[in-house]
Amino acid sequence: MNLGKLLKHGVEALMALCLLGMVLAVFGNVVQRYIWGSGWVVSEELSRLLFVWLVCLSAILAFGEGKHLGFDLVTARLTGRKAAVLRWLSRGLIALALYYLIDGSWSQVLVGMDSRSPVMNYPLALGAAGTLVMGGCMAVLLVLQCWRELAGEPPAEPLGPHGSAQP
Repeated sequence: MNLGKLLKHGVEALMALCLLGMVLAVFGNVVQRYIWGSGWVVSEELSRLLFVWLVCLSAILAFGEGKHLGFDLVTARLTGRKAAVLRWLSRGLIALALYYLIDGSWSQVLVGMDSRSPVMNYPLALGAAGTLVMGGCMAVLLVLQCWRELAGEPPAEPLGPHGSAQP
């Protein structure tokens, strides 16, 4: 198994743990409220934190697999030099957006180091770190994507609605 697949499976395992934690926190809280009339006070904060990380990890996987939200109505029909120019323009805009995401997330992590959550008392930087990790991983994936194309590999084909290459 290569490193890429190993990392992908690791991220998928972390996503499964986030989802399991959310289900246990919310379901456990519902059961506790129904049976004993009082719930876990940490349930809402824990499920919110896990949801943030679940979304960020999902976005990393989607970006790496080329399934992230994209608008390719025009670019999918172009070939040759025009397609390459638009592809590189798109990557440049993505890089700019990632720069702002990483910069803003880093600022939020720094601010969150001194702030604590009201119930669980964890540093709020832990929530902001999700978007920082997401932006950093997407930036690495973008650089790898650019490197592969510069090395002569053909660009990945646009994916159809069910994850398969379009005809």
